[in-house]
Amino acid sequence: MPAKIYPVRRLLPLLLLLSWAGLSPALFKGQAASSALTPPQAQALVERALATELRTAQDPNHPMRYRLRKTSPRLTSTKEIVETRDGDVARLVSIFDKPLSPADEQREQARLDALLSDPGLQRHRKQGEDEDAVRVMKILRVLPQAFLYQFAGSGTGPTATVEKFTFRPNPDFNPPNFETQILTQMTGELWIDAAHERVARLEGHLQQDVDIGWGILGRLKKGGWIVIEQADVGARQWRTVRFQMVMSGRVLFLSRSLDTLEEQTQFAPLPAGLDYRQAIQMLRAAPGNTAPAVR
Repeated sequence: MPAKIYPVRRLLPLLLLLSWAGLSPALFKGQAASSALTPPQAQALVERALATELRTAQDPNHPMRYRLRKTSPRLTSTKEIVETRDGDVARLVSIFDKPLSPADEQREQARLDALLSDPGLQRHRKQGEDEDAVRVMKILRVLPQAFLYQFAGSGTGPTATVEKFTFRPNPDFNPPNFETQILTQMTGELWIDAAHERVARLEGHLQQDVDIGWGILGRLKKGGWIVIEQADVGARQWRTVRFQMVMSGRVLFLSRSLDTLEEQTQFAPLPAGLDYRQAIQMLRAAPGNTAPAVR
């Protein structure tokens, strides 16, 4: 079975973690007073976490069902998501934390009917995920050169001790394409759960305005930021549980403001190899409910 290609937002923690591949210990300027880790130990921890993230990002054998609550200034919605070999399938279950009205429920059922009758709709969605993955790979290839890193000591995360690393742009990095332009102005902090060797939190900030597509497509303004949190959701499976992004700028001559918070909860494991039709049947069989949660 081919590896599952995850949406870009699920790969964001991996993107910065991958950047440590092949770095020398000299880039880890450890602060002995704040942590027992030496620079070589810090590098080894990151490399092990990197290997774990790489392996799990390509693992199709642990699909999940979960709830996704997305909040923006204009809308709050909650969806049930089922992961399948054909891509994710979603069912809207509430708007502004209230059950769907009869009219909204009818529209959602009609959407699922259309999805069942036209497999091309799901193929189109999966194609979009695959195209996102191609763009992600462009970033992955340059991350070892894009940033400089510093070990920042130990701290306390939500559930365990974490090792902290800061990152900043490498002044010698020359972005080869517009997807990597943003890396030239991104600084931030990465937390690694040392016991599980997984990324627990990533926070990144834009220090300057960034052109998108060498200024042709638009520009992101200084001050934008993202926060991503991962956690063990049960059965030793780690997933993104919180993603927040605040960005503003100009895209194709239009002003845009992105202010969104995504929270993922009620994870439940599913059998590997489900197709999208089976997912729709599951979502309809128990509307608004998930299987027994593992988190």
